[in-house]
Amino acid sequence: MSQTLFVNARIVNEGKISNSDLLVKDGRIAKIGKNLSAPEATKVDCTGKILMPGVIDDQVHFREPGLTHKAELATESLAAAAGGTTSFMDMPNVKPASLTQELLEHRYQLASQKAAVNYSFYMGASNDNLEEVLKTNPKTICGIKAFMGSSTGNMLVDDREVLDKLFEKAPCLIATHCEDEATVRASNAKVKAAKGDAATAWDHPDARPREGCVKSSELAKELALKHNTRLHILHITTAEEARNFTKGPVTGKRITSEACVHHLTYEREDYKRLGNQIKCNPAVKEASDRDAVWEALLNDQIDVIATDHAPHTIEEKAKHYWEAPGGVPLVQHSLLLMHEHLVAGRIDWETLVHKMCHAVAECFEIKERGYLKEGYWADIVLFDESTPYVVDEHPLYSKCGWTPFAGHTFPGSVSATYVNGIQVYDGKEATLQKGAAARMEFDR
Repeated sequence: MSQTLFVNARIVNEGKISNSDLLVKDGRIAKIGKNLSAPEATKVDCTGKILMPGVIDDQVHFREPGLTHKAELATESLAAAAGGTTSFMDMPNVKPASLTQELLEHRYQLASQKAAVNYSFYMGASNDNLEEVLKTNPKTICGIKAFMGSSTGNMLVDDREVLDKLFEKAPCLIATHCEDEATVRASNAKVKAAKGDAATAWDHPDARPREGCVKSSELAKELALKHNTRLHILHITTAEEARNFTKGPVTGKRITSEACVHHLTYEREDYKRLGNQIKCNPAVKEASDRDAVWEALLNDQIDVIATDHAPHTIEEKAKHYWEAPGGVPLVQHSLLLMHEHLVAGRIDWETLVHKMCHAVAECFEIKERGYLKEGYWADIVLFDESTPYVVDEHPLYSKCGWTPFAGHTFPGSVSATYVNGIQVYDGKEATLQKGAAARMEFDR
């Protein structure tokens, strides 16, 4: 039986910071307490470091199968490990899209061979696969994804009758991308008519406007309330949406929502510096929207923090605005970025861990992950607040090979990442360790 004893740690867990030791046996947390003794265990001295649960990212695009010129399960999960993310939930808009149970299960088989961290995959909904969607097993799959506005891939669900039946009969959580398609198309046409080839990423919030986000999310909420559906609205970007969610703990809510790290960081002025690099759907909007998303996150109207990690090649991103795809590679730097916000006084450790770990586990009813609890799987991150992380001095694991954080120095660094008790990142190198990653299960 493998054993690891973490000593002298500052443990962040369940709303408090405590000085304690933590013992891992055979992949699970065996004991948390002071002055623990385990002579046969490998000892890890955590003096001066934060010990926290591994981050759970409920929205990534790892692109496999079919889009592996941009990303692969192996490369992106190694990026996750290097960034302190120990579990991910991957979206269905791959090629072929995950629109049948057979295609979905194929992705789990790939992940069992290639993933460096724990994994789950969403079942994709379309206008004509409701029968397949309803076969989804809520105990083994994180949720159903509905694109209520087109993004990357052809998975738009805009048939009102189909949406109504989906929300009525869904066997588990529905996660939605909310941008009203008619509004987006009309706004695109308006910007094209006004700007033509002179349009740049600066125009993206006008081409994919706030009105489309608000209209679509209100429809999703209307359908969820009608059918008592478990709804999770992804990547909130507008003040109107942010302020219109119910305050309170995630447990027990039927409608929950997510903020992404880039929408908590960037605002429209940043397009001048980063251009298409931060072109994403839904768009980064005004500074006032970013501030409203922060406010809603901190007062528990928005429930979780994620990345929407969506890599494209730098050649694709270098195309003219109208041709460049939307999406940003973020999973390797999400925890570093949120710690930077912590240092700036925008969030504290207890809230950061709650929104990136605990609340995600509660939102998706993940079995035995997301907390540091005796008996839970040992998904653990050691974080060093005193050692800066110079982005350009570390390998980029994402296959796309670029980051909007090039040239940046973060104030802290991930020292180590453990998945089911097995170290997959040592502060310098992320490695694929046989037997470390597992398929997530759900208590539903």
